[in-house]
Amino acid sequence: MENRPNRTCCLEELRRRIARFEMPRASGPPPVTSGCLPLDQFLPEKGFRRGTLIEWLSAGEGTGACTLALLTARQVCQNGGVLVVMDRRRDFCPPAAIRFGIRPEQCVVVRAESAADNDWAMDQVLRSPAVATVLAWPEKIDGRTFRRWQLAVEQGGGLGLLLRPATARGDPSWADVRLLVEPRRSAARSHTRLLRMIFLRCRGGTDGHCVDVELDDETYRVYPVAGRDQHVAQGASPRSG
Repeated sequence: MENRPNRTCCLEELRRRIARFEMPRASGPPPVTSGCLPLDQFLPEKGFRRGTLIEWLSAGEGTGACTLALLTARQVCQNGGVLVVMDRRRDFCPPAAIRFGIRPEQCVVVRAESAADNDWAMDQVLRSPAVATVLAWPEKIDGRTFRRWQLAVEQGGGLGLLLRPATARGDPSWADVRLLVEPRRSAARSHTRLLRMIFLRCRGGTDGHCVDVELDDETYRVYPVAGRDQHVAQGASPRSG
């Protein structure tokens, strides 16, 4: 009898292959820019589809993943709605969102007392049409909860931005786009960082591609690094997620 991990990997691989043949809904809302033009150029619809979950995986703080997610949140909130931050760890600093151009009245911080309360609140805010985007840091998500969140954000029509550890790379995922963010060598200027974004999963078939960018920490602008867009070597692409 096939063991459970192998079975899970096979199901994830089958789901990914089927997703590549799915066509964008012509009657759906227009996609929203990620706030990073080099990334948009690799997305099938040149932006993130509304009503979906986006995963940003990274090895820890300082990798640029949170900055990139906040850039996306800023773009989504430009057309109204609120940013809800699920801050159970109590690490989030609201002025950080304001520096990105998100108005104070658009930012709602939720600090649940328990994991169960946090999961329930996450489900509720994702379902709300008044919520433009949700920012959260879930380390562990069981498949049932992940699927529930995916259905919730589809109903609400916003965007769920999940910042997760790189160790979650092998876990099953219901995210529409899954990116691994890695720091590269030091940039020439002290206030900039070189980052690489690797498409671990993307509806539409850009899995395996990577995009190198330069992030300016003073202006919060992202620039392409010439000649760096490429495909991850075979064998480096993940089999799950």
